[in-house]
Amino acid sequence: MTDEEQNIETTEYLDFIQNRDFPCVAAKTALTWNQIQTLVVDHMACPKDDAAILQFLYDFVDTYRQSEKLYHSAAIIFKGPEHPTEAQFDEFLWQRLQAVSNLDAQRYGYDKRVVADPASPDFSYSLKEEAFFVIGLHPGSSRPARQFKYPTLVFNAHDQFERIRAASRYDKLRDTIRTRDVAYSGSINPMLEDYGQASEVYQYSGKAYDQAWKCPFLSQHAR
Repeated sequence: MTDEEQNIETTEYLDFIQNRDFPCVAAKTALTWNQIQTLVVDHMACPKDDAAILQFLYDFVDTYRQSEKLYHSAAIIFKGPEHPTEAQFDEFLWQRLQAVSNLDAQRYGYDKRVVADPASPDFSYSLKEEAFFVIGLHPGSSRPARQFKYPTLVFNAHDQFERIRAASRYDKLRDTIRTRDVAYSGSINPMLEDYGQASEVYQYSGKAYDQAWKCPFLSQHAR
């Protein structure tokens, strides 16, 4: 993929966040501080870019750990599918997270600060022993705040939310984002829960799940 192609998708993503009404003020801060990293790859259902995705996220982890600032974010932007349904995007999201996690398990353990079981309220996705909260964006999302032109997986270090919480800034940040999301989307996200109340897997894809849904993710990391 050419640098020009990378730049087009990246510019569109940054413009998406820069939209005045976009609700996530944390993402806006990351953009202002030039702390958003992006990688553009091919189709979301294809495993050929998994190694590149993993290396990109390893590099992101290194950058995050070496920085004294908060509000870092990494986005994997997929060129396809162009018009996924919510069910298709959800399926592809867990395919990619599973495949990349399997590669990571060959080199690293799971972040000991979180739990690998997606049914646990203390679950978080882990790469290079760094826990992540993952946010899915795609044009077919029922949530307007997630309706980006390309299927995208956004990785935010779980640790930074804990650091914000420790500084007594988390509740204000969360409430601001929720208020802005209601104004932008017309309703509160029905899958939204605070960390530790319900597993965060229900928030990753943006799809509304019923009670019968079981997350397909199964960590291969050594217990």
